[in-house]
Amino acid sequence: MAFGRFPRAAQAKPFSDINVTPLVDVMLVLLVIFILTAPLLTSAIRLELPQSKAAQAGEAPEALTLSLNPAGALFVNDKPTTLAALPAELQRLADLKPHLEVQLRVDQAVPYGQVLELMGLAQQAGLSRIGFVTAPGQDASKPALP
Repeated sequence: MAFGRFPRAAQAKPFSDINVTPLVDVMLVLLVIFILTAPLLTSAIRLELPQSKAAQAGEAPEALTLSLNPAGALFVNDKPTTLAALPAELQRLADLKPHLEVQLRVDQAVPYGQVLELMGLAQQAGLSRIGFVTAPGQDASKPALP
């Protein structure tokens, strides 16, 4: 009788690849936890505010129109005046209505220095709310500068 051996299986080679399946499982669990807890982290105060019919749009503020054309003619509320009489007129209007808004309507050909002079006279009279009236342009997407 011959003594035989059982066939031996070849030795297993070492496993050199990294198994990422557990890492993916852990990351998915963390993602689910963050998705569930994120809405709980934001704190919002729920208020039922009182209703009021008094909250209506206010009226437009009273305005004073100050116009200057290229010829140098000066107008206060479309009434002609002179530069010498303007400070007294502005002071009288400021005393009557201290919250009066000055709307400057000045031709684009008028030098900037004259516009600044008008603004200075209005501020000296106590009228600090000054606005510039413009006409709508033809195409707002294109700049008008040369």
